[in-house]
Amino acid sequence: MSDESVILRPVAEDDLPLLEQFLTDPQATGPFQWLGWSDPGRWRRRWTQDGLLGDDGGQLMVVTGAERLGFVAWRKIATSRASYCWNIGAQLVPEGRGRGVGTQAQRLLVRYLFGHTPVVRLEADTEAENIAEQRALEKSGFTREGVLRSLVFRDGQWRDVVRYSVLRDDIVPAGAPGQPGTGGGHLA
Repeated sequence: MSDESVILRPVAEDDLPLLEQFLTDPQATGPFQWLGWSDPGRWRRRWTQDGLLGDDGGQLMVVTGAERLGFVAWRKIATSRASYCWNIGAQLVPEGRGRGVGTQAQRLLVRYLFGHTPVVRLEADTEAENIAEQRALEKSGFTREGVLRSLVFRDGQWRDVVRYSVLRDDIVPAGAPGQPGTGGGHLA
């Protein structure tokens, strides 16, 4: 794990070209997130509408020092007529991967969502072959729940996905006696 401090902050207008890169550059996106060409203007339209922070989900930039390394995101999943949970994810540029940044960013997002929304459950999904993301989720406090077969179509074939979750009661507050909490950075 890297010693660098990870910060989550709202997306600024000058961050939009980096986000657009994830919709137009297969190399930047990486093998598990490239789902084909997509409308790069969607980020700018949504940013103009709500700054990428809405009632049904949002995005925050992942930053270390002066480096913008990607984003974390969450979206509302209805679990019944009266309840919901968040499904979360992270996307980092190639130079941000393999440094522990994704793990720290996901820990911060967990803390943020439990601190500012009433949900008791967060979910995350990743392809069964994406071992690095599975490790990052487990280090972030998530529990593997199972495999969803043939859930995502990518690169000409259906792919299995592993579902993870973390519950509000699973997270020990940072600074609790004898507990590591969910530290590793801070929100801007």
